[in-house]
Amino acid sequence: MGGIQARMEGVLARVLPAAHVAPTRLHEAMRYAALEGGKRVRPLLAFAAGEITGAAPERVEFAAAAVEMMHAYSLVHDDLPCMDDDVLRRGKPTVHVEFDQATALLAGDALQALAFQLLAEHRLAEDPGTQLEMVKALAVAAGSRGMAGGQAIDLESTGKQLSLPELEFMHIHKTGALIRAAVFAGAACGARLPAESGARLDRYAKCIGLAFQVVDDVLDAEASTATLGKTTGKDARQRKPTYVPALGIARARAHAEALRQDAHAALASFGERARRLCEVGDFIVTRKF
Repeated sequence: MGGIQARMEGVLARVLPAAHVAPTRLHEAMRYAALEGGKRVRPLLAFAAGEITGAAPERVEFAAAAVEMMHAYSLVHDDLPCMDDDVLRRGKPTVHVEFDQATALLAGDALQALAFQLLAEHRLAEDPGTQLEMVKALAVAAGSRGMAGGQAIDLESTGKQLSLPELEFMHIHKTGALIRAAVFAGAACGARLPAESGARLDRYAKCIGLAFQVVDDVLDAEASTATLGKTTGKDARQRKPTYVPALGIARARAHAEALRQDAHAALASFGERARRLCEVGDFIVTRKF
């Protein structure tokens, strides 16, 4: 996994506008937001999914970069005072703290636009229709039926106790949608899958996306700020609905493990081609940061 993470750092550094190019402050903020930090989970998933379909890594890297740009944009906006109002991300001050709120807003906007530019300007699939499906999948994942919708539900639910189905509905959108888009995009760079196989791959992505959020909620309650590189305990302080108050830590961990097992089961028919996806899923559930 370290090789993919290092590769993606280089790809992102290459496709982002250079800091010396005008408008320099905006481009500095974009690079600050996207580089030198993060687990690169979505690119890891994209490359692993590409192994299912025999996708060329030279294609997957651009699809993965597009998804990671979208993720970086979402973090910049989520950290703003009008959203989660956070001051630390990936072990350094958030973008609006390091620069200012207006620059952070514009940096997020520009990162989102760059994500779609990457999908449009590189040949990522043999069939143009398949590449168009990638664009659509990323758009849906980012919009009201994806991250933006999930964030809206999250904001509306502050101070409320959500049931497990309600939590999962929120996080299928807020966190899971982009993870599913990453898996779809990576696989779409290779040979087209039969509909049944595509559905199994999406089932894996859905389960792992939910498991990612469950573990995130547990780590927010248990880990230190130094370990995570972001402010911990803020979910409880802000009375956010999470899996910890809904299930308790022990049951939340058990739920994440059950989701991991479901994800593995969804990949069973792919055999050795799915080994990397299984490994990334294991990393997501067992991580300590």
